[in-house]
Amino acid sequence: MFGSFASSRLALTLRRLRGRFGISAPRVAVRTHLPWYWRALSVVVLSGVSLALAGWIYDAGQRFAGFHQGASEHEIAGMRERIAQLESDLESTRTVANASESRLRIESTSQEQLSLQIKTLEEENTRLKSDLATFESLAGGQTGDSGLAISRLQIVPAGDGQYRYRLLLAQTGDRKDKEFNGMIQLVATVQRGKETAIIQFPAAGDPAASKYHINFRYFRRLEGLFKVAAEARILRVEARLIQDGVVKASQSVAL
Repeated sequence: MFGSFASSRLALTLRRLRGRFGISAPRVAVRTHLPWYWRALSVVVLSGVSLALAGWIYDAGQRFAGFHQGASEHEIAGMRERIAQLESDLESTRTVANASESRLRIESTSQEQLSLQIKTLEEENTRLKSDLATFESLAGGQTGDSGLAISRLQIVPAGDGQYRYRLLLAQTGDRKDKEFNGMIQLVATVQRGKETAIIQFPAAGDPAASKYHINFRYFRRLEGLFKVAAEARILRVEARLIQDGVVKASQSVAL
């Protein structure tokens, strides 16, 4: 009985040993223990390698696609330099254009002033020729017995029923050394519709009659304004040189 008990106990022990160390025994992993700082270092190294590899792959992809960053930056720098050069050239061109425009403006102004001077000189030349012809006629004795003459009578419309008159007064002969004191009178023949009327300037009792009083010794140019109704049309104007109520000289012009 003791022998069978011993045999069964031995068999149980053997079964336990086979279950722990035999083929059906559980797997055991043997790992070497590493400190935490070596683990952190290894993570950093692996991360750096991964980033470098990713950067290389990205750069290679840009190279393959034709978008390399270095080349693009170089091209952008070249374009910026070209733009700066073009802006400098544009500014220089604008400066030259402004200078040319200023010169053209100055030349145009000078030409206009020169044209105006030429026109003024031509008018002065015409006036002097007319004065010369007038003085020649006066020297030829065409002033009458009074020695007074009116010449170059002009009547020019000035708008709004106003007219500008211009004339030349002269005194020759024995009276040329004496000063003439008198007045100029304008007699206008005007038409209103079918009616014709005669208007004198200055009219009787005109408060502005003093501006028609004149005095001169040899000759005098006279210019002024007179006004008629806007609907009236002037047909003829006669200028009279009056002294002591007597007409000494006259000239008329038709419009």
